[in-house]
Amino acid sequence: MDALASLLEGPRARAAFVMRSSFDPPWSLRIRDEAPLTLVAVARGGGWIVPDPKGGKPVAPRQLRGGDIAVFRGPDHYTIADDPGTAPQAIIHPGQVTTTPDGEVLCETLSLGVRNWGTNADADTVLVTGTYEHESAASRRLLRALPPIAVLGRGEIDSRVLDLLVEEAAKDLPAQGVMLDRLLDLLLIATLRAWFSREDAPAWYHAYADPLVGRALRLMQHNPAHAWTVASLAAEVGVSRAALARRFTELVGEPPMSFLTDWRLALAADLLHESDATLEAIARRVGYGSAFALSTAFKRHYGLSPRDHRNADQRTA
Repeated sequence: MDALASLLEGPRARAAFVMRSSFDPPWSLRIRDEAPLTLVAVARGGGWIVPDPKGGKPVAPRQLRGGDIAVFRGPDHYTIADDPGTAPQAIIHPGQVTTTPDGEVLCETLSLGVRNWGTNADADTVLVTGTYEHESAASRRLLRALPPIAVLGRGEIDSRVLDLLVEEAAKDLPAQGVMLDRLLDLLLIATLRAWFSREDAPAWYHAYADPLVGRALRLMQHNPAHAWTVASLAAEVGVSRAALARRFTELVGEPPMSFLTDWRLALAADLLHESDATLEAIARRVGYGSAFALSTAFKRHYGLSPRDHRNADQRTA
């Protein structure tokens, strides 16, 4: 399995939130749901993404046109509007509760039928939103690889998947939720596959094309349980230890052992919510000598113990 396939094996929507929204201008939605992963597709019309300031500095708005798809990695807040200057008229809170800025609940007021809400079913702008509301539905390795916002144009993805999701979102048939979950997964995978082909994808992904660093990455990712050192990796790829460390850091942005530690702990985090394996078994699988060693590294990296991490996933699943 290649690195991208490994990452995209992660998304597994379970009762995901899927909604078709229809608005005539002026319109503006303030998104505060803090969902770990959200996909917004423009089925008709267009609008603007207005990110919240970063470090006190404003972030430039980004335009959305018909057929564009935006992927948002939480928990940042942002606004989607017909114009960057339009004041928010609705706020989306955690759990997809929708209110006016004054707190009035709008879920029923703006209902236009099954999974459809807004001001007018035939409005100028139609958005389709798919939200992975729990972090356990998406690989942490994938979330860490993504920017806060990624936008792809209609020409970059196969629009047939989007068209099918729009069509199915309006239906209310047996197992419709399962159908929408799988279509959302498919659209997300198609979108992210296109994004990873861009130059602004993670440095480690493009480093796969390098004959030396790419091989070192594959060795670590395909066999994380091995007791890798920079020296053993260098021997495998046929260069000196210093040469591999220098080139790896230049292309990936961090030293080989730092990358390996992050990779092992991300795998452990995924295994904790994807399986019932014991911590000892997971430790051996990702290259730690004992459950204690993994637990210590995990808590240092994530700020909570593996047990607390797993329990949190079970509460939100």
